[in-house]
Amino acid sequence: MKIKETISFDDVLIVPQFSQIDSRKSIDISVNLGLENFEIPIVSSPMDTVTELEMICALDALGGLGIVHRYNTIANQSKIIHSAHNRGAKNIGAAVGVSGDYLDRAKACVMAGSNILCVDIAHGHHSMMKNALKCLKSTFDASIKIIAGNVATLEAFNDLSDWGADAVRVGIGGGSICSTRIQTGHGVPTLQSVIECSASDRDAILIADGGIKTSGDVVKAIAAGADFVMLGSMLSGTDETPGEILTTPEVVDGKQVFVNYKTYRGMASVEAQIDWRGHTASVEGVSSVVKCKGPVKNVVNSVTRGLRSGMSYSGATNITELQSKAKFIKQSTSSQIESSTHINLL
Repeated sequence: MKIKETISFDDVLIVPQFSQIDSRKSIDISVNLGLENFEIPIVSSPMDTVTELEMICALDALGGLGIVHRYNTIANQSKIIHSAHNRGAKNIGAAVGVSGDYLDRAKACVMAGSNILCVDIAHGHHSMMKNALKCLKSTFDASIKIIAGNVATLEAFNDLSDWGADAVRVGIGGGSICSTRIQTGHGVPTLQSVIECSASDRDAILIADGGIKTSGDVVKAIAAGADFVMLGSMLSGTDETPGEILTTPEVVDGKQVFVNYKTYRGMASVEAQIDWRGHTASVEGVSSVVKCKGPVKNVVNSVTRGLRSGMSYSGATNITELQSKAKFIKQSTSSQIESSTHINLL
């Protein structure tokens, strides 16, 4: 058996190139999904601790896309979408599954104001995905764009595109609260999947999903061929995420302080599965807490500043130019250490 070698975000760097960019503010990071233009290439993950009403509205205002999760009743999901629509959100994503009442859910979401559907399952290269995509494409007109996933291979990307997906989520097992690779032994590093899927001759948009920890990872994902990045953990803990604030006393520099946290959990975690369907099946995620981060606008602005800065290092004025100019190199373990902050604090 010949074993293929793969790379992930920390394994590579992008080589700096000559630049004539006078101001990073002039760099265009907009991208299209069908007829819709987005000012920033950021999509929020359809998780119950990430995306509901406030996140949808905040990301829409910032030029990105929020996708409300499907781990609720059709009525509740529709209510969130309707509220976002009444508050003026232009682009509203809604997640659906591939079985049961998924078509009724999709119809209700579109009726409530969603213009983007996200067929959201862990293993997207599946016959049930094929059937669902064909059904959804025949039910709705071309104004309703469909995102599908997740997948990890070029073959899967091409199949989902051929089955009707306008955009495909690429990445399996890379999320910070995902344990798919541990539980099942399956997966591909997200950056490797992006590189391979970007070679497709299909027209589907590529959304890199999973393993993205920093703005540098966003730059690498887009330089490798992604059109959008989907963020979960980076947006978690912000004011706009659902969930109560948990306050915990901690000792900092010998003094007791109170620190605020929010829950962040994988939708295949024990806790999430019990909440949304009353029992557990395959457990492929964990539940944790993250420190509260303040407004999501601050996180998004930090990411987009890093993206523009990264593009300037390659002398790229837009995303297409970055993808054509970027030169990747593989870094050693010692190089990875050098790449991180490593000051010896006395």
